Amino acid sequence: MRKPVRVLVVDDSALMRKLISELLQSDPGIEVVGTAMDGLLGLKKIGELHPDVVTLDLDMPRMNGLEMLREIVGKFRVPVIVVSSHNEKGAYSALNALAFGAFDFVAKPGDAHSGRMEQIARELSMKIKVAAISGPPKQTFLPPSSTRSSPKQVHTETRPACVIAVGVSTGGPNALQYICSELPADFKGCLLVVQHMPEGFTEMFARRLNDCSPVIVVEARSGDLIAPGHVFICPGNRHMKIHRTVQGDKIVLMDQAPVNGHRPSVDVLFHSIVREFGSESVALLMTGMGDDGADGLRAVQAAGGVTMAQSKESCVVDSMPRSAIDAGYVNRIVPLDAIPSVLQAVCLSDRLGTHVDAAELETHPRTQK
Repeated sequence: MRKPVRVLVVDDSALMRKLISELLQSDPGIEVVGTAMDGLLGLKKIGELHPDVVTLDLDMPRMNGLEMLREIVGKFRVPVIVVSSHNEKGAYSALNALAFGAFDFVAKPGDAHSGRMEQIARELSMKIKVAAISGPPKQTFLPPSSTRSSPKQVHTETRPACVIAVGVSTGGPNALQYICSELPADFKGCLLVVQHMPEGFTEMFARRLNDCSPVIVVEARSGDLIAPGHVFICPGNRHMKIHRTVQGDKIVLMDQAPVNGHRPSVDVLFHSIVREFGSESVALLMTGMGDDGADGLRAVQAAGGVTMAQSKESCVVDSMPRSAIDAGYVNRIVPLDAIPSVLQAVCLSDRLGTHVDAAELETHPRTQK
């Protein structure tokens, strides 16, 4: 029988420390071994209690959460789940925390007495358990911290050479930041991305990606025409589909029920791509927990499209891609650092419905920026 995951709760609010501790203690697989009201006390207790996972508020006195996170990642190598405020400042801080090595985050409601606390507790418990299994923070691929000042390239083509649907969850923000930063400004394709992320966080996420990328990254809106050199991020709490028209290929956002427990759902996007593009469908499943996207990859493969998955070694959590790989739905397994080159090769291929092999990648090397 597996031992309970030992958790340290760090939050400057006495109410939140009490609520989080009580909610986590209701899960027999979790043991709250201690609490701390700020970063300095939190670091002391990590050294004394040796928790498996730390939950961390970011807005604290004396030593804030980001400063504490740097110490945890550099010295203690303990996975951290950030408990973030559900506002623009909280979104910005949470995304910074992921870049500094946090495993994942959950967004707490503005009202601590809200009925959503039980839902948040379930999400937090699940992420704590996965973090404990995944172990110390893994290496991440981050672009230079400075933003790109050069203007974005204006494409003369109205339609992209190919549309690539991307599904990603835990570990996705850093992975997507790497990919977008490595795509050239003249990228001929268009990425449609479902990243499991709460409502209110995806707009900030898209802006951050756009600031460090040669391509144009935006939060998607219903009616947006997809275009070359663009990356569209599905808004939190919406599903995203694609609809082909004479005027161009349009994004459609929907409020249907969650699929696989998620809204947005990767499967919804992947199945939409198959309906509209058939054998020209291209889909990539990346780091994340659960199995969202596996059935969609099955549909892409059955239609004769290109199916890809991020390699286990380069994932923060590999259960999403592994579920599709184990089922036989993946044509090509790609490490994170090779994904930008593979995406370019796929867009340059004149046979999208077939496997893009290593020889083709050599024919179409990565464009230098």
